[in-house]
Amino acid sequence: MKKCALSFLAFLPVLLFAQNIPSCDLLIKNGKIVDGTGNSWYYGDVAISNGRIIQAGTALKFKPARTIDATGLIVAPGFIDVHTHIEDDEVKDPTAANFIYDGVTTVITGNCGSSNVNIGKYLGWIDSLKLSINVASLIGHNDVRKAIMGRANRDATPAELEKMEQLVDKAMKDGAVGLSTGLIYIPGTYTKTPEIVSLARVTARYHGVYASHMRDEGDSVTAAIEEALTIGREANIPVQISHFKLSGQQNWGRSRETVAMVEAARRQGIEVTIDQYPYTASSTSISTLIPDEILADGQDSIRARLQRPEVREYVIKSMLARLKKRKLKHFNYAVVAYHAADTSYNGKSIEEINLLKGRKHKAREEAITVLDIMIAGGASAVFHGMGEEDVKRIMQYPFNMFASDASIRVLNAGMPHPRGYGTNARVLGKYVREEKVISLEEAIRRMTSLPAQKFQLHERGLLQPGFAADIVVFDEKQVTDVSTFSKPHAYSRGFHFVIVNGQVTVDQEKHTGARSGKALYGQGKTL
Repeated sequence: MKKCALSFLAFLPVLLFAQNIPSCDLLIKNGKIVDGTGNSWYYGDVAISNGRIIQAGTALKFKPARTIDATGLIVAPGFIDVHTHIEDDEVKDPTAANFIYDGVTTVITGNCGSSNVNIGKYLGWIDSLKLSINVASLIGHNDVRKAIMGRANRDATPAELEKMEQLVDKAMKDGAVGLSTGLIYIPGTYTKTPEIVSLARVTARYHGVYASHMRDEGDSVTAAIEEALTIGREANIPVQISHFKLSGQQNWGRSRETVAMVEAARRQGIEVTIDQYPYTASSTSISTLIPDEILADGQDSIRARLQRPEVREYVIKSMLARLKKRKLKHFNYAVVAYHAADTSYNGKSIEEINLLKGRKHKAREEAITVLDIMIAGGASAVFHGMGEEDVKRIMQYPFNMFASDASIRVLNAGMPHPRGYGTNARVLGKYVREEKVISLEEAIRRMTSLPAQKFQLHERGLLQPGFAADIVVFDEKQVTDVSTFSKPHAYSRGFHFVIVNGQVTVDQEKHTGARSGKALYGQGKTL
């Protein structure tokens, strides 16, 4: 009996210790932790409860409701895509599978000057809809301007500018994270710098960001960068230059010049950062081939202008001059992504479509084919026009983030740019693993803590106690972008687990259907 009592007493500390082990909802064990800071990886665990990280470190002791064994896998914060356009596609696929399978847990929408004008209503709707991803939004200058003065090609009156300022002020108070411009789109292209400065000053009062699709990304790119920096300087606002690139073969190599401008601005005290998609092709409306002044006042006006012989001739000459600058003989670099009037055009270049129409294999005939497409309602297109060396040089700049410039994709709808499916996987597979352009830790910092810091997404972007449990677990040896230009509708591979606000959303590379995303609000909501 005495011997039994002694044995029990010896075992008692073990029992007491076991009783004192804390519980958690989810424990990710034995992973290579890349915490988002840019620091080197380490072997460790992450414990999660109530949608939050409660501890991250080595050999954690918890009683989990579920354990994920991450042996041989990378554990990192969920990726933040700072440049998306999800408006109008949220209901088409609330699971946002193209983003989730690429490791994205948070997106910032409202870019390029295009957004919902009523940000409060939009973010409230996002919370009620429940996507699989978190959503923050900028307020788009183009839509603000259209709400007050339509697509008019003129300066705003003082009264109109005041009304625009009021809309931006309300949007920032309702939770927008900043102001965006799209200065190659109508009516942004008609807007002079002082108008943008005025609206940026309103944005700055609420600690927002100025994010710009600049006025030019080709021949006049340095002037466009200088305008963005001027707005940042005069409005005293952080600047984000969207999809930083060099368009047109004649501009290849100029990233030495453009990156140097950003570096110099930061030394001068301007808080400027950039983002990039890791491809040599862009994607936007086919209308960008047309002179800006032709695009004023809506589709009916565009159609009427393009049917006038003198206007058609002016537009054709303009398009041919731009083609010559690119040192190209045909419009084969422009590929239709989606043309509602005739979906058989999807995936075909303007050169191919022109031949299908039975026209001569001449650039002038191809320009006429573009006009036909515009008269029929326009199209989205992919433009192959950037240099790989510029892509790599821009990628190596430390204050550059990665962004898809995409919406929520619907499988097999059109022939979209593959960036909507594979941006992060492409960086991690091609540029980190295969070509070693940047390190794994650096790539993840650019996908996580850097965008969280820039857009003031507090408690996101790091694996730290108290932060939201947005986490990706992936195989660094297998992560791959599968989507291509010829077969774009393919999800990335290699992301074994994706966790959004503590809920397992991808489990062993399969979407669980979980929709635990939230609307994320800017500081104006609480100021």
